[in-house]
Amino acid sequence: MSLFLTGTGTGVGKTSVAIQLLHWLRLHGIRAAGMKPICCGDREDARRLLAASAEGISIEELNPIWLQSPVAPSVAAQIEQVDIDLGKIRNCFRNLSERFDTVIVEGVGGWLVPITADLFVSDFAKQLDLPVAIVAENRLGCLNHVLLTLESVQRHGLVCAGVILNQANGPTDLAQSTNETELRRLLAGINLVAIDETSEPDFAEVFGGSERQICSES
Repeated sequence: MSLFLTGTGTGVGKTSVAIQLLHWLRLHGIRAAGMKPICCGDREDARRLLAASAEGISIEELNPIWLQSPVAPSVAAQIEQVDIDLGKIRNCFRNLSERFDTVIVEGVGGWLVPITADLFVSDFAKQLDLPVAIVAENRLGCLNHVLLTLESVQRHGLVCAGVILNQANGPTDLAQSTNETELRRLLAGINLVAIDETSEPDFAEVFGGSERQICSES
């Protein structure tokens, strides 16, 4: 099963989580690759995903659209006077899906970042029709951001595979020390994976039955 990875905003750690997902999948014998359809600014996130992916993928396949302006894709495309070719991205995803067991597709920015004048990250995720995992950084405000993102994912008719709370054991204030417990209460029926610095995350619940079976056999 492939997965669309979105965030509650920019800078919440999507790429770091994607790399951990790829490492976890490969550890359990699953041939997995990352995909960063659109990069804005530098290409460092794509390079990190490439290093974490199984062999047999190029940077151009992993990141088919590279805009060098560090702003939203819709704005970067205007500045650079280019069109964002969504068909090219979909073709790259289809090709990767045929060659790898799992593709982790990392969206650009947050869930409602505009890709073109009238299409958002959420719309593109709907086109791919993948389960969506939401990454949130453990900080003040994440409860609101998670619930708003989850509501929109479900309103788009997509399955939320889970919420990944990043840096769950980071520098602690009152909000950080209570967010995980409150999210577990609020997200009844939604998988919650808390990533901290003290243990390896278990992503089995995010991926569903096939990966759980592999894990139990490994």
